[in-house]
Amino acid sequence: MANADATIRIRRGTPADARDCNRLLYEAIQDFEARTGGERLGGTETEWWSGLEPFYEMLAVGATEWWLAEDDGALQGFARSIESDGFVELTEFFVRPSAQGHGLGRELLARAFPATPDKTRFLIATRDVRALVRYYGAGLAIQLPMLEFSGATQATEPPAGLAVRRVGSPSDVDAIRSIERELLGFERRPAALATLVAARQPYLYLRDATPVGFAFVSPDGIGPIGALSPDDMPAILLHVEGRLHELGVDTMELELPAPNAAAARHLLARGHRIDPRMSYLMAERPFGAFDRFIGFNPPLFL
Repeated sequence: MANADATIRIRRGTPADARDCNRLLYEAIQDFEARTGGERLGGTETEWWSGLEPFYEMLAVGATEWWLAEDDGALQGFARSIESDGFVELTEFFVRPSAQGHGLGRELLARAFPATPDKTRFLIATRDVRALVRYYGAGLAIQLPMLEFSGATQATEPPAGLAVRRVGSPSDVDAIRSIERELLGFERRPAALATLVAARQPYLYLRDATPVGFAFVSPDGIGPIGALSPDDMPAILLHVEGRLHELGVDTMELELPAPNAAAARHLLARGHRIDPRMSYLMAERPFGAFDRFIGFNPPLFL
């Protein structure tokens, strides 16, 4: 680091740093929305933390790389990545607004998200132009836009043509793992899948007793959601909306890969809207069947 940054220390993150990182994440996102004319996102930092605490704990324990930048002991930035079956995802990358422009981001990204032979790096990037420039410089490219949908929930009928089963056995979890592997090209880490099953209501969708899709639902967010055929996405989303309504959630929010046309048309027909905000899936190479997949929301990871 330059002499002006002589007090900066770069170190690995530990589980004890998780809450401080969430505070910085919250501050950086709200600052970005204010600077770019966007609406302040709802909820306090405490509410963001409580809604996602099991997943932050999972990342704190299972991160492949997690690096922090501190100035005289005060957190200035952090970056974290996870690896799943040869795919490396940058889950978070934030630098305190007052500390930007001094090389901290470059240093953190180099440590937490290095290019590695025989592995594929990817991330969900915001519309922050400076970050997009940095990611292109690191060897990634935008693969597809992610559209933010939201709409009022309503009571719904059971999905036509599909049986619904609450996941409750190891074989059900294996079915989700198998479908995700077919859709994404890799298996989610066992710890991540176990956290999803424990923290959100998991459902399997079956046709003639054969699993053809899955969804995770909770009052704090939905996803991931996947289907072997795009044609089944509307029926699955109808069930997800109904479950949210039963749980007392007034608004369904999700980040939809733009190629998922069947889901987009279904949501628009039900009066859901596309928010002007959007993000991007960036990767070193194309992968995944995103015409039939919806990621974790809020978009902490895919």
